[in-house]
Amino acid sequence: MNQPLADFIRPETLEDVVGQEHLLSKNGVLRKIIESGNIPNMIFYGPSGTGKTTLARIIAKMTDKTLYKLNATTASSSDIKDVINKIGILENQKGILLYLDEIQYFSKKQQQLLLEYIENGDITLIASTTENPYFYVYNALISRSTIFEFKPIKPYEIEKAIIRAIKLMANKLNHKVDIEEGVIKYLATICGGDCRKAINSVELMFNICAHYEQTYFFTMNEAHQIGQRSAMRYDRDGDEHYDLLSALQKSIRGSDPDAAIFYLAKLIEAGDIISPCRRLLVIASEDIGLAYPQAISIVKSCVDSCMQLGLPEGRIPLAEATIFLATSPKSNSAINAIDKALEYVKEGKGSKLPTHLLDTHYSGSKDLGHGEGYKYPHSYKNHYVKQQYLPDDIKNEKFYEYQDNKVESTSKKYWDEVKK
Repeated sequence: MNQPLADFIRPETLEDVVGQEHLLSKNGVLRKIIESGNIPNMIFYGPSGTGKTTLARIIAKMTDKTLYKLNATTASSSDIKDVINKIGILENQKGILLYLDEIQYFSKKQQQLLLEYIENGDITLIASTTENPYFYVYNALISRSTIFEFKPIKPYEIEKAIIRAIKLMANKLNHKVDIEEGVIKYLATICGGDCRKAINSVELMFNICAHYEQTYFFTMNEAHQIGQRSAMRYDRDGDEHYDLLSALQKSIRGSDPDAAIFYLAKLIEAGDIISPCRRLLVIASEDIGLAYPQAISIVKSCVDSCMQLGLPEGRIPLAEATIFLATSPKSNSAINAIDKALEYVKEGKGSKLPTHLLDTHYSGSKDLGHGEGYKYPHSYKNHYVKQQYLPDDIKNEKFYEYQDNKVESTSKKYWDEVKK
């Protein structure tokens, strides 16, 4: 079986690893832990292709522990028990390092099988996950482990891996390689921080250029064909999905139309229009709100247009809504008011309504005193009369606070005059 290039060139020392400088630099905390030889149970959290598996292999080699590797997408409880049964045998005298990939796919019961053995040191666990471990990994396992976050690898670091891959592949095939200027930088940029994806692109380049006799010619044209859409890192049910939506909303809230339109573009490129449509509707009320009350109607029209048009044309009304919201005045007075009121309701405050506000549209209500003393505002000047509306225990509370924008300031000025 042909060995994939990404596996063939997998680094065997810390010096050969690219990326994760925050963990593996000379003063990086993970590097210091590895070099000490006292390896704790660890969870590696981060995107694919960022070196999690490679580092686990290097740690096993540096500590002379026997490496067992399981993938939670295919492994069963019996596979875990098989590793447990190998504790103490002659070949494992220096210890077992279990690398458990995609741990988020293990059930709570399966994760619990490991607790006793990782706690007493019979097994050193390194688990990896592309999902947030605080959401997907059993709490008892998290409390016994140290979590390290792996980040997408920067393009200039991936370039080193690409150059190394090309040299090793050229030597293996005994061919020269002629590379058009810009190809390496392009492949390093469009892989989305995934080193494995970049190496796979190199391997594919060798495959499609194989018809040349003694020299492989890597051109930008072929690189562009390989790299179409490969920069996207997106999972509609994963962290990237919610991170992008969060970045979109925070950019709009921060009145940065350039950043907002960029994050919208990433969502659209992934073929997702439902999520940004819903989020834009929320933003219209949460972040623009009463500073521009018509915003919700305008955004709703843009969203409806997008849904009727579909992609690619639907991108235009979504872009319009995004830029409109980012450049609109901002107010969060509505969400502040409702959240404060909900807090009071959940605490049981204001349970007894004022008697004069109670319903009078049934026989016998007057006998109960319902509605007695109620003043009808439309019978008074400016359609306003002062009377109590909140329950007695919270009658002086303020839930809505006017904010400093044109619409709310005008409204406040009006009501201040009327209520005098």
